[in-house]
Amino acid sequence: MTDERDTRAEDGDDTAAATRPSGKRTARRARTSDSPATTTGSVATLDRPSGSRKADKTAGKAKTGNPFKRLLKFLREVIAELRKVIWPNRKQMVTYTTVVLVFVVFMVAFIAGIDVAFVKGVDWLFG
Repeated sequence: MTDERDTRAEDGDDTAAATRPSGKRTARRARTSDSPATTTGSVATLDRPSGSRKADKTAGKAKTGNPFKRLLKFLREVIAELRKVIWPNRKQMVTYTTVVLVFVVFMVAFIAGIDVAFVKGVDWLFG
């Protein structure tokens, strides 16, 4: 098994490594694409063509047509984008949720403390 991987690595065939999800989009793009934006290690945008001239001219106009077809197209695009999302695993989700809850509790206590201080200050000043 390791001999097969070693020979693939020597031949330059890294399809097995490219098919395994790494959780890092920039690393996957760097292996599959040679564009300069993806090889720098920074977060890269998707390389998409700018579109046709007709699409550029109609970009400012209101779209007309069947609203159900437009809604269906929108939902298909939403599903396609959701498939590209790298979802957090259970451990990451618990960590993120804990951080958010601790931050919210801290901010509520902080704002409540400032509110009580202002109420006491106004009572002392005008009371």
